[in-house]
Amino acid sequence: MFFQPRLNAPLRSRIVAVLPWVFVIGVAVGTMLPLRAWLHLPPAPGSTRVWPDSANEILRDRTADPAARMPVEVLRTIDGDTFVARVHLSQPDRAIVTRVRLRGIDAPELKAACEREWQMAKAATQALRTLLSEGNVAIYNIGPDKYSGRVVADAATARTPNVSSAMLAAGQARRYDGGHRSGWCNFWER
Repeated sequence: MFFQPRLNAPLRSRIVAVLPWVFVIGVAVGTMLPLRAWLHLPPAPGSTRVWPDSANEILRDRTADPAARMPVEVLRTIDGDTFVARVHLSQPDRAIVTRVRLRGIDAPELKAACEREWQMAKAATQALRTLLSEGNVAIYNIGPDKYSGRVVADAATARTPNVSSAMLAAGQARRYDGGHRSGWCNFWER
């Protein structure tokens, strides 16, 4: 006859109570493990890589011509001079999600110091959203940004050859070439 040891009832009930939590924790940990990277497998077809190394990969992928255009799919507009995009790389079925900061302009910030700046920031964000909704968005003249996971670039759409110039012409942004930026609020509103 086969011998089967019996656990005492209190120990058995504790084990049974813990088993669902062990399963939940196992599933949570399993979904967070980068198994593809550990096994050195190529990315899944149609997958997207996400920040923070996205900017470096885009810069490595672009051709030797800095004016070469990379098609992007706009995912969302952050503010009047930055948007999140899925950048389609030269390899088929390869794309990277990154933030794109428009070259040469500074728009009011949504984290405003005064009511006037906040109103201007909402208008600039909407203006950029409208321009990018024209479709066929591409970025070019791509460079690294001071923040990880973001690139600085010019952008073009189906009807707008340079989005930064259009934002300047509409009065939604001001020219910016690096360095210190002054605030958007007037002195007496502070």
